[in-house]
Parts: sequence; structure tokens; C-alpha cells
Amino acid sequence: MAPGLPGPAGVPGPATDADVPAFWQALGLPGLIDSHVHFMPASVMAKVWAYFDRAGPLVGQEWPIAYKRAEDERLAHLRGMGVRAFPSMVYPHKPDMAAWLNAWASDFGRRTPDCLHTATFYPEPSAPAYVDEALAAGARLFKLHVQVGGYDPRDPLLDPVWARLAETATPVVVHCGNGPRRGRFTGPDIFAEVLARHLDLVPVIAHMGMPDYAEFVALADRYPRLLLDTTMAFSDFAERSWPYPRDLVPRLADLGDRILLGTDFPNIPYPFAHQLDVLARVGLGDEWLRAVCWDNPARLFGIAIAGD
Repeated sequence: MAPGLPGPAGVPGPATDADVPAFWQALGLPGLIDSHVHFMPASVMAKVWAYFDRAGPLVGQEWPIAYKRAEDERLAHLRGMGVRAFPSMVYPHKPDMAAWLNAWASDFGRRTPDCLHTATFYPEPSAPAYVDEALAAGARLFKLHVQVGGYDPRDPLLDPVWARLAETATPVVVHCGNGPRRGRFTGPDIFAEVLARHLDLVPVIAHMGMPDYAEFVALADRYPRLLLDTTMAFSDFAERSWPYPRDLVPRLADLGDRILLGTDFPNIPYPFAHQLDVLARVGLGDEWLRAVCWDNPARLFGIAIAGD
């Protein structure tokens, strides 16, 4: 158990991945919706895993990936645990890459019915056109990784993209916190400028903004469409370097309808079940867990029943 967490106040968290179905069944849920999952082209995923293996500069520490498996095995594992819907988060790190990733993600979504069709973008002149193409093809959310991309989310080239996503109320999962390493354009103050320009944007702040938790909760107070995903938060791994402030935990109850389950599967250094276990041990109760694990993402992504 992560140090300082108050312990379970209802349904206990799963000890192993095999226990995950019993967890969501005990909560009375039809399954889980994981809002932060990565499926990528095989060549890209291999490079991401190699980067983690060598603890590259943006990682900066040992990070053994727990689910370094073939794509079909990863899909089977998610489904076996009862994850009913998940994205295929991709993100570019250079120009002329996003459109190719979007084409792959569109194909992946077509052949994977339980995948939420995901897309991405990069600050380049072609971005508005390929974002429109992705929306027309059925993209249900976008992924943006400011740290890996190394670009400024305030770049004028992105203004029409942000405006289009705000107009269509399309969720954008944004990794813009300063963890695991500060980037040139990471941090809540920078992304706050994007929010101020595009008030109707529906951003999902990845990792709860780790390690800038309080600052992103403050942004959630200012921007009622902003959501947070739980990815890695409260895990033993994260608590060693980026502990969640205990006095901030009650605010997660206040924001209970704006928090989404996220795990970072498969690129995590611990079992999937651990994320659920530590969320149960936060001690905010079963109703909060039901909202985080199903109700909130189901409402956001328009998932009426399991398997839709």
C-alpha cells in the first residue's frame, strides 16, 4: 500500500490482475473503462519500449515495462480483466508523423471494436486538415504529449486545432505536467493559456498533472470542462518520486464526476491491478470508484452499455 493512504472504505482493491473482474463486479459495474491505454504501430511501440529500457532522458529512472507482449496478447489481457473500452493513444515527436499515426489508429479502431478511435496532432500547417479528417473518420478522443513532442501547446499553428476540438467537444488527453521530467513547454501555467483561449475545450489532464497536482486541481476549479485521469497516481512507483498531497485528497471527492480511470497500460512498471488497488485505498468510497471506473468515462465517450 502506498504510504499515507487511509485504506479501503468499501470494496477492497484487487491484489492481482486475476482479481480485477471480482473488483468491478463487487462495485456493481458492467466492467471497466480505461481512458489511458497505448496501442501503437509495432515499430513505434518497440522504440518506446527501448527508450524506457535504457531510461532515456525523459524517463530518467529504471522503468521495467510490465506488459511487453504482442498486440493480440495485450488485447486479450485487457479483455480478460473486463476492460470494455480503451483508447489507442499515439503521439508524434516530429513533423509529418501525426497523419501517419492517425491512419494507423483509424485502422486499429476499425478492427478493434472495443477501442475508442484515437487520434493526435502536431504544430504544423497540415494539422487542421488531418484533424478534420480524423474527426470525419470517427475519432472520439485525441492524445497530446507536450513533453515527448517538445512543442509549445500555445503555438499559433495549433489555434485552429484547439478551436475545432472545442467546437466539437472532443476530449483531448493532454500530458502537460512536469513529470516524470520537466519539459521545455510543460507545466500548468503554459497549458492554462490554452484553456483561456479555448473555453469550450474538453481537456483530460493525464496523470492528474503529476507532479503539479494542486495546480491542476486549481485549474479544474476555474475550467468546469477540465477532467483528470488517474494514470499512475497513488501507485507505489509514483509515490516514491511524486507523492500525491494528502491534504488534496478531499478535493478528489469534490471533483468526483470529473475523474477518469487511467492506467498507462502496457507501459507501466507494475501490475494493472495495482492502479485499482491504490484507488480503492484512497478511501473515497464505492460511489467514487464507480464514477471513476465507469460512469464518468462512459458519459464522456458516450458508452451506453458494455460493449457499445
